[in-house]
Amino acid sequence: MPSHSTPPTSPKRRRVIGTLLAAAAAGVLTWLAVPGGSSPAAAGTDARAAAPVADEGPGYAVEDFAYPQADKIREEKGIVLKRGDGHITLADCVSGTGQLEVWARANGNQTICFEVTGTSGWLTLEIPSVYGIRGNDYTTEVDMTTGTEHKSFDIEKNNWTPVGETADEQGRQFMLVEIRTSK
Repeated sequence: MPSHSTPPTSPKRRRVIGTLLAAAAAGVLTWLAVPGGSSPAAAGTDARAAAPVADEGPGYAVEDFAYPQADKIREEKGIVLKRGDGHITLADCVSGTGQLEVWARANGNQTICFEVTGTSGWLTLEIPSVYGIRGNDYTTEVDMTTGTEHKSFDIEKNNWTPVGETADEQGRQFMLVEIRTSK
C-alpha cells in the first residue's frame, strides 16, 4: 500500500506564509491594544490619517419626555406643560369626544381639554386655580398643590369631580401639577 505524505514546502513558501501569519497576528494585537478596538490613527499615532466614524454620524436619540412646543402653549394659553409620555395631550375642546376637561379660574375661567390614548398616561403641568375636572372612560388621578400642601384627587369617570378650592374647606386656590390615567 502506498504511503501518503505531504509534499515538502519550499523555504520561500514557508517565509511568505510566516510573514502573512506574523502580519495578521500583529494586526490583531494592535486592534486589541487600542481602546475601543479603533484604528491606531484614532488612538493618536496620526490623528489626520483617520477620524472615528462615530464623530461624524448622528447621535443617539434620547427621550427626555419634554412636552413639544411647551413655550408656545405657555405664551398663547398661559398653561405650563412640562413632561409626559405622550398619552395625555392638550386638545381643542369638542363636546362628546371623551376628552378630559379641566376647569380653571386662570385666564378668564377657561376650560382646558386633553385627549387621552393608550392604556395609561401621565403628564406634569401647571394650571393655576383649577376647581373642577370632568373625567372620561379612564381611571384618572390628579395631583394638586396649594402653598406647600399636596393633595391627590380621584376623578369620577364621565362625571364632574370637585377639586381644588371647591373641595377645600378653606376655599384655597390649587394648582394642577400632574394627571395620571389608566384603563
